[in-house]
Amino acid sequence: MSGEPRYTARELSPTTWPDFERLFSKHGGVGGCWCMYYQRPHGGTMKGLTPAGRRAKNKLDKKLLVDDGCSHGVLLYDRENPIGWCAYGLKQEFPRIDNGRNYRRMNLENDPEKLWRITCFFVDRDYRKKGVAKVALTGALSSIKAKGGGVVEAYPVTRKSAKAWSKWSNWFWFGTESMFEREKFKVVGLMGPHHLLMRRTVKP
Repeated sequence: MSGEPRYTARELSPTTWPDFERLFSKHGGVGGCWCMYYQRPHGGTMKGLTPAGRRAKNKLDKKLLVDDGCSHGVLLYDRENPIGWCAYGLKQEFPRIDNGRNYRRMNLENDPEKLWRITCFFVDRDYRKKGVAKVALTGALSSIKAKGGGVVEAYPVTRKSAKAWSKWSNWFWFGTESMFEREKFKVVGLMGPHHLLMRRTVKP
């Protein structure tokens, strides 16, 4: 429809870093995390730091990873204004997922050689409930396809928990079950009481 907004997607890179910085700075570094939480094996490196120190370290470490090509994601834009974000990357980029007890309990066997992960969504407070996350997911899948494809893994909130948490949008950084169902992801199993492990294959 002509009245619907038209968003564009761009890869996170040293060139688009200022846009990522602008989006996250507007929202306090999104809890001060700067989308670093799952890229650390554990939280030990942050011990002893003040909240301001943690925010600064997260931002610096994120920038270093982006400059080295070791942190991936898709930024969504309304014209030139960055309004949304979806983090994705190969399994090795998100070691904290493997270290999580709910993930370990699943005892996954025969993991594919090339496994991608979609870990975090964020939408500018002024653009929520306008389809931004849906377009960001499509953009991330397109990027994965362009990089050779493979098995893609996600950890969305279950339908039941999403309904219970509907007033607290900050709980939905993993996305929702229905978002991934629309993109043909299938449930592998329950990952704790509130999240699913879902997968699909993206062909190059």
